[in-house]
Amino acid sequence: MPKLSELLVTFDEAWPAAHAEEWDRVGLSVGSKDLDISSILVSVDLTHEVIDEAIGLGAELILTHHPLLLKAVDSVAEDKLKGSLIARLIRHSIATYSAHTNADVQVDGASGEMARAFGLNSLRALIPAAGGFGHGIIGTLPTPMPLSDFAALVANALPKTARKVAYSGSPDERVSKIAVCSGAGDSFLPIVLDSDADVYVTSDLRHHPALDAISTPRASGTLALIDVSHWAAESLWVANAVNRLSEVPNLRVVASNLNTDPWTQEVS
Repeated sequence: MPKLSELLVTFDEAWPAAHAEEWDRVGLSVGSKDLDISSILVSVDLTHEVIDEAIGLGAELILTHHPLLLKAVDSVAEDKLKGSLIARLIRHSIATYSAHTNADVQVDGASGEMARAFGLNSLRALIPAAGGFGHGIIGTLPTPMPLSDFAALVANALPKTARKVAYSGSPDERVSKIAVCSGAGDSFLPIVLDSDADVYVTSDLRHHPALDAISTPRASGTLALIDVSHWAAESLWVANAVNRLSEVPNLRVVASNLNTDPWTQEVS
């Protein structure tokens, strides 16, 4: 079985740490590089339930998309969330590694997986990056379709969550150019508005940026928005990571069965 130190080289080839945004905190958060790894659990997030799943599988490493220590902490006491997670990882000799924006900017990152799941062609980066493919993707549907049909296609292509897919725009408006961005993508709205996209699919759209976007005059017409679950969009990356790492000899790689979307119920 490989050492964690060997796997770190494989990870950096797939998702170079140098491609991460300056504010991001990717890489190894917990664990010894001398650890022998026979099994990896891949998840969007690190939660106590995910750790339970790793313990049940006998996994020595949890690979997550979202970093454990993205924001600074001033304590790892066990009565704090981060401290309790770290303590359990150490007690069970489980390492944790994250690939976040350095995975996002790859052509097979979560945005790329979304674009392929939606059947888009002629893919190009929404924001080209110095390293990697770039953030977000713009692609074209094989055949234009009504916005309502495309929104239904998006909903069917993503895992189901308590919060449903919502969209703004005329249901009968035919759309063909689609911009997508996994995760929270409203900071990219000005770039999408300057593009030729008919629709922007992303997550965590806030009221004011969304309202401003659909009210902004454009030569190419009003921008339609489709808001999807952050977890559902980025969960597509998990299967991709599992496939990539399944090529490593003497290593079992398993996708988490857990839905870590924070929203669990919706009132009808």
